[in-house]
Amino acid sequence: MVTIIRNAKVCQPEYAGVKDILILAGKIAAVEENIRFDLGGAVEAEEIVASGMTAVPGFIDCHEHIMGGGGEGGFHTRTPEASLGDLICNGITTVVGCIGTDGVGRDMTALLAKAHGLENEGITAFAYTGSYQVPVHTLTDSLMKDIMMLDKVIGVGEIAISDHRSSQPSFEEFIRVAADARVAGMLSGKAGIVNVHLGDSPRKLDLIRQAVRETEIPASQFLPTHVNRNEALFEECLDFAAEGGNIDFTGNEDIDYWETICDEVRVCKGIRRLLDRGISSDRFTISSDGQGSLPVFNAKGEFQGIGIGKASCLLKEVRECVQREGIPLETAVKGITSNPASILKLKGKGRIKEGYDADICLLTEKSLELKTVIAKGQVMVRDGEQVVFGTFEKER
Repeated sequence: MVTIIRNAKVCQPEYAGVKDILILAGKIAAVEENIRFDLGGAVEAEEIVASGMTAVPGFIDCHEHIMGGGGEGGFHTRTPEASLGDLICNGITTVVGCIGTDGVGRDMTALLAKAHGLENEGITAFAYTGSYQVPVHTLTDSLMKDIMMLDKVIGVGEIAISDHRSSQPSFEEFIRVAADARVAGMLSGKAGIVNVHLGDSPRKLDLIRQAVRETEIPASQFLPTHVNRNEALFEECLDFAAEGGNIDFTGNEDIDYWETICDEVRVCKGIRRLLDRGISSDRFTISSDGQGSLPVFNAKGEFQGIGIGKASCLLKEVRECVQREGIPLETAVKGITSNPASILKLKGKGRIKEGYDADICLLTEKSLELKTVIAKGQVMVRDGEQVVFGTFEKER
């Protein structure tokens, strides 16, 4: 199958002008003006006219609870798994699955099975080994072996700190996890990232900062997430990014509500503050926490209610960056394309460039509405409608 996208404004994510994009065997074969390609009818070909649209790399959700999460309110609050449609209809062509609070009812066997299932249905899926808990619950007999020998495992997480739901790891326990992940990543050519869940405790990034201060492990080995959950935490995370660390914003479809009851930092405002401080635009990612449980606790730590993370927030956050804060699209979209690909060492991902996987989203130029999604060269969403369905999804 040959596909040519015609006359798209291409963000690689850097703006490259109006180009054609040639897709062959699931890869981007060329990004040029006026591509001419003739196989003489020997191979099926499709031409997508993208005039008035912007082509960006397929979205990478680097923190999603693909097999569900929770539930902090009891077994009936366990959240459901992600479906293929949940992802592709929101532009996600690569996803990194993780386990959260529940590392017992949700385990690595199930997580990897789900990741393989999504891959079979047409997208790319990776996973972190472990969950909130330390010692880490692995699939093999060690964290290092999981990272080195399981192809889909690229790091460990989400390890919880500064949260009443964490296992309250000591510094020695925490740094052992980071050290093992780093060496396993080096030996296997993977990132070996430690994805760290940050809670609301005033301890904030204490274990991460101590690790960087007292050991040889660099700040870049950690990817703290939920950095925008409150103002005080976000300020410290900005300092961490200014000192060479990477930070992961958590998107929120219901931020208009949450801004009225707490001091969660809206993603677009947070990215604007990051840029205004002169911090590199390569230092941030945006993830959805999709399908994760979003429990609400009172000051005593008592459960009050629960919500669910939504994959749809990724494009919403990019759109708000552009439309509310005036951040260029090519800067905002880095948070869900080239930045996670670089930080997590996802080869062939995150760019519209020759030789890369043909993961592409077409957005309307002004409203940034998602129209077309291509994953590994296959059109998954066409003209805003899902055309490839998961095994147990019904055509809409």
